[in-house]
Amino acid sequence: MQLPDFEAWAIFASVVEHRSFSGAASAIGVSKATVSKAITRLEARLGTALFHRTSRRLTLTSSGKALADHAQRILGEGVAAEEAALEGAQAPAGLVRVAAPMSFGVRHVAPVVAEFLAAHPAIRIDLSLSDARVDIVAEAIDIALRIADLPDSSMRARRLSDIPVHTVAAPAYLARAGTPAHPAQLADHACFSYTNVRAATWQYRRADGESAAVRVDGPFAVDNGEAMLPALRSGLGIAMLPAFIVDRDLADGTLVPLFAGWSPPPVALHLVTPPSARRPARVEALIDFLSQRLRNVCQLAVEIRERADFRRHLPAPPPGRPQDILMGGREGERAGTALDKSQRLVD
Repeated sequence: MQLPDFEAWAIFASVVEHRSFSGAASAIGVSKATVSKAITRLEARLGTALFHRTSRRLTLTSSGKALADHAQRILGEGVAAEEAALEGAQAPAGLVRVAAPMSFGVRHVAPVVAEFLAAHPAIRIDLSLSDARVDIVAEAIDIALRIADLPDSSMRARRLSDIPVHTVAAPAYLARAGTPAHPAQLADHACFSYTNVRAATWQYRRADGESAAVRVDGPFAVDNGEAMLPALRSGLGIAMLPAFIVDRDLADGTLVPLFAGWSPPPVALHLVTPPSARRPARVEALIDFLSQRLRNVCQLAVEIRERADFRRHLPAPPPGRPQDILMGGREGERAGTALDKSQRLVD
């Protein structure tokens, strides 16, 4: 049996990752001629062209696109096998490429990455923040964080935490346009669209099984949820956004939630990796770290939201010491201290 040309497959994977022969040559420390010969050798063996080549551009053929995933897995398995053999002798080292949504990445992933880098000085991280869906195999991403109801796929996914979603508006908008009592009434309101979603149809379900789906329209469409906040706060429309973006505005009353008893389709934070059976030790280390820290972050957000809900429903105390009026004595002092801590967490 003739063995596969593993070197050519690995070089092909590197060319796909770096989008050029010269980029691949520089990354793996060989000449551009060596890369070119390996690709020519692999194409001859497979009996098909892998790239369209022009003087200015290099693109994958349909065959190249179909085989790119296999090449990435072959290279990944080889790298992981070598690193597994070295694990006992040295600490994890090397580059990990991570993709995450923009707002969640800035607020929650970047601080966790900083903590991880401080604990693992031999590891480097390339963090890409975008709300667009990323092809993690084609882009050679080791770890992707996604907030979605994930469809079935060949990717390996770990569910980290539920992410509540709210339909929100500013009191000024509701005073001017009226408060919709049923999701179907959104068709008559100015609703902001999230352009990374194919169709601007908002869906809801009640505990009794009743469902509603309404196609929305409005004056503002954007590919990042946090970018909707200034227009929302100015009373220009309604938006459906994840809790980590709007929790603070809900807590201080800048925005208010709509449709009590109705829930949008559930979404969750997932950690997604390519389908390779083996992963380098540096990738496993970051997966474990992100999984633990981001679960904790999401749980803290739930606790802060519950404290904010508690504060909003407290009766307004008359002038004086509110803890004494509500409970009295030592019990009141302890409750007042707890409430002060809650205030600091929310504000």
